Amino acid sequence: MRYFIEISYKGTAYSGWQVQKNALSVQEVVEKVLLISLREKISIIGSGRTDTGVHALQQFAHFDYDKPLPAQIIRTWNALLPKDISICGLYEVDSKAHSRFSAIQRTYEYRIVQEKNTFLQDLALYFPHKIDLNTMQEAATLLLKYEDFESFSKIRANTPHFKCRVTEAFWQIRKDWISGKELIVFQISANRFLWGMVRAIVGTLLEVGTGKLSILDFEQIIQARNRNAASASAPPCGLYLTAVNYPFELVPIKNFS
Repeated sequence: MRYFIEISYKGTAYSGWQVQKNALSVQEVVEKVLLISLREKISIIGSGRTDTGVHALQQFAHFDYDKPLPAQIIRTWNALLPKDISICGLYEVDSKAHSRFSAIQRTYEYRIVQEKNTFLQDLALYFPHKIDLNTMQEAATLLLKYEDFESFSKIRANTPHFKCRVTEAFWQIRKDWISGKELIVFQISANRFLWGMVRAIVGTLLEVGTGKLSILDFEQIIQARNRNAASASAPPCGLYLTAVNYPFELVPIKNFS
């Protein structure tokens, strides 16, 4: 049987999602828990590869397992996992379903605070400089006009092409539920994302918001298809993978919560 697991994590302590030789990853921690609980080595494949320090409100991974899963297995997994990783759901899917390649849309958010907030350390970018949100919004809408985002991809990224279909990109102000203070949030959805793409976009849009770049400059950066044309990437602490969408419905397995 093939299963999808829904995972959320605070990425501060990890070197990203994917297993690495000399650093701790979210994937490695989850696979160790599956090994302990199921008493066999299980490899999982994630829907995307978040970078070091990046968080996920919704990440999916799939694995194959040919035995019945114990009842209450999600509770067992969560008891074994560290406090910054949670298993939120378990779904039985078709054997051809793939957590990465079957996904049709992913959504990321980047969160910014302009007042120092002790409770949001490592969870949002502290950016005390004055920014023009309307200008940033106008620039962000340009992302929907283009498909090639090489200017926002890490140099030497191992990718066959730089084309992405961005379906939404906007800024909004929300209230932080802990402190009641304002959060400035950038939300972007696309069928796929390049390595480092969202943080590069946010870093460049912040340059627009502070007046260092114009809206025309931002469009010319997109058109340049050159990473050196764009600004430095925003830090990873404010970035969240918030949703992964599939062309089929994911129905939770009963009695596994």
